[in-house]
Amino acid sequence: MAQTVTPILSVLPTRGLVDEKFKVALENLPPRFPVTLHSLHQSEDKDYWEAFGYYVSDDRGRVTVSQDASLGGTYTGAEPMGLLWSMRPVPGSRTGLRLRKMDVQSPMVVLISAYKGHVFEGFREQPPMASAVTERWYMAPGVQRIDIRERGVKGTIFIPQGPGPFPGVLDMWGGGGGLVEYRSALLASHGFVSMALDYLSFETFKTHNECLSYFEKVFSIIQQHPQVIKDRVGICGLSLGATVTLTMAAYCKSISPRCCVCISGSHVFPSGVSFAEVFQFKEMDMGKARLDEQKRVIWRDMILPIPTDPQRKVAMGRIKCPLLLVNGDDDQNWATVESAEDMAKMMRAAGNDHLLTTLTYHDAGHLIEPPYTPHFRASNFIVQHSKQKVVMLWGGQTKPHADAQEDSWEKILAFLRQHLYPCPSSSLPQAKL
Repeated sequence: MAQTVTPILSVLPTRGLVDEKFKVALENLPPRFPVTLHSLHQSEDKDYWEAFGYYVSDDRGRVTVSQDASLGGTYTGAEPMGLLWSMRPVPGSRTGLRLRKMDVQSPMVVLISAYKGHVFEGFREQPPMASAVTERWYMAPGVQRIDIRERGVKGTIFIPQGPGPFPGVLDMWGGGGGLVEYRSALLASHGFVSMALDYLSFETFKTHNECLSYFEKVFSIIQQHPQVIKDRVGICGLSLGATVTLTMAAYCKSISPRCCVCISGSHVFPSGVSFAEVFQFKEMDMGKARLDEQKRVIWRDMILPIPTDPQRKVAMGRIKCPLLLVNGDDDQNWATVESAEDMAKMMRAAGNDHLLTTLTYHDAGHLIEPPYTPHFRASNFIVQHSKQKVVMLWGGQTKPHADAQEDSWEKILAFLRQHLYPCPSSSLPQAKL
C-alpha cells in the first residue's frame, strides 16, 4: 500500500516586519494538483479579513508563491505578497471596514492555509491540507515606545535600537484624528526616531499664531530629545497632515525641517487662519462634495479649481528644504495631483523648484500606506468638524494601489536617509526581525 504523503506549507520568515516580504511554499502535493492558498487575519476590532489565490502544483508537486502565478482569487499572477495586500473582509462582515493596527506592540497574526481544489467560500467549514502562522510587526526588536503628554502635546515617540543619536521624523496623519502610531513605529524600525502626533484638538487653536506656536513646540520636543541629531529632523504627513507639514515648513519661524514628505496632500489652505477657521471654510465648501451611485462621499471637488488667490494657499516659495510629494491619480478624496501641479508652478516662479520631487502613481487612491496594507477604495469615516459618520470614497484600484504603496515606501525611506542621515552610506539599523 502506498504511503500517504502529508503536504507541507512553509511561510518564511515566521516573524517579520510588515514591509518585509515573506516566502510561501507548499510541497508534497501530487503533480499538477489544483490548490487554493488562503490567508486569514482577525483584526483588533474582531473582524475577519481574508485573501486567496488559485494555484496548480508543478511536476514535482510544489507551489512557490513568489514564482508561480495565481490563476484566480483575490489576486492573479506571480504576486509574492498578494495574500496580504488583496485582503478583504470575509463575506457577511460589517460594511465600510478599514484594517489598521492600533496596538503596535503586538503583531498582526496571519494564518495561511492550503485547501484542495480552487475554493472561493466556506474556508472555515472545511479542514485545510496544511497551515502555517506568520507574525507581521511594525516594531522591530529593541525599538522603544514612549508616551508623550507634556505642554499640551499628545503623542508617542519611537526610538530605534542602538546607541544613537538618530535622525528624527515628526509623523502626522489626516483629518480622521486620533493617535495613529504604526507608521512611526515602522520608521523607528528603519533607524529614525519618530514621533506620532495627535494634533486635531483644533478647538484649542483659536488663532493662526497659536497653531504655529503649537507645532513649533511639537517640533522642539522631538528635536531636543537626547537621542535625536538636532539638525536632522524631518516631517512626514498624509492628507491633512501633509497640509500641516507644508504650513510648518513655510511659516514656522523657529524651526527648520531638514526635509518634508507629503502624501496625498494639498497646499490649498487659507493663510493666517486657525484650524477652527479652516474647518469653517471647509463647511462652506461642502456644497461641492458629491455622492457616487453607492452613496459614498467624494471630496476632491471641494478645492477645485485650484485657487489663484495666493491668500488661499500655502506660500510654496517659502519652502527651504527638500520636499517629496506622493500622490495617486485616482484620489477621490482630495485633488492632490492638481495641487502638486500648482505647487510645482509656484515653486518654479519662486526659484525653489529644485527642492521638489513628485511621485504620481496611476490608479492609486488617497490612502497610500506602508507596503502590503490592504487597499480600501472606500471606508467608514467620521467628519471631525461635524462628527457626521459617512462612507468616504478614497479611490484607487487594488493591484496598482498595492504597487504604489510598495514603490513609494522604498522611495520615502531613501529620501529620508538621503537628507537626514549625516552619511547615507553609514551603517543603518537592520530593519528585519
